[in-house]
Amino acid sequence: MSVAFTREEDYEAQAADLPDRPISPHPNLVTASGLAAIEAELAAARAAYAAAQALGDVSADRTAMARATRDLRYWSARRASAQLTETASEGEVVQFGRTVEFEREDGRRQAFRIVGEDEADPAKGSVSYVSPLARALMGKSVGDVALVNGAEVEIVAVR
Repeated sequence: MSVAFTREEDYEAQAADLPDRPISPHPNLVTASGLAAIEAELAAARAAYAAAQALGDVSADRTAMARATRDLRYWSARRASAQLTETASEGEVVQFGRTVEFEREDGRRQAFRIVGEDEADPAKGSVSYVSPLARALMGKSVGDVALVNGAEVEIVAVR
């Protein structure tokens, strides 16, 4: 069939059929800043949903409503399952919410904060507690060695 005979509504209907965002099977541990970020995302999703509804003719822009509905479901579920996890301010053991600095075999030093899945951003220095890096480091102390990506790293600081 020629493109000239397809209906725009067909493309709109396909775009509006968005799959749900996957929700992790792991416990939803969050830091205080992670909980605040989830609440901000939830508020933004509610606003986007209200804006999409306010347009009145949902059939005019079904993708906006589909995106807003999907995001609202996701962030509502994440907020409902969030488990605020406070970290002891003292100690040298790597645990959730703490920043760990380690030295690689080639002398490079890196530091990452171990946080919840939704707040993890390796480019900004945070990794999810379920990531292979965090799992390799959790429970270790300053001076301990861990195996990360097949190479040894030594923990030099925990904050």
